Amino acid sequence: MKPRVIIGTVAIVLFTSLLMWNFGNSLGSYVGFEEAETSGNRVHVIGKWVPDMPHGFDNQRMVFNFYMEDNYGQVRRISYNKPKPNNFEDAESLVVVGKMRNGVMLSDDMLVKCPSKYNDASNLEMVNL
Repeated sequence: MKPRVIIGTVAIVLFTSLLMWNFGNSLGSYVGFEEAETSGNRVHVIGKWVPDMPHGFDNQRMVFNFYMEDNYGQVRRISYNKPKPNNFEDAESLVVVGKMRNGVMLSDDMLVKCPSKYNDASNLEMVNL
């Protein structure tokens, strides 16, 4: 075999391996806060915002802090490194993506699930007219 073919094949195998490893790390898994603390990996936690607890944007550290209750009833502080999403207060549920450190979820991504306008009772009445 020619050296160019061998080098090209090795480069393709390395690139594909790196791509698969990176894709696997980006997926994460859906867990509760307790499992997220022991995992040490990047995870997804589903829950609801706790409006009665302190929340707000920290201008010095440039993070949005709030408290969230997961589906198992555990409440933890979330430190989200981006501004608060526009529809945050209206959210039915949140999915925060990140890693747990010292009891705080350090999140670099958040999915906000808002109520559907198609499930609103007033909209259903208008459809049935």
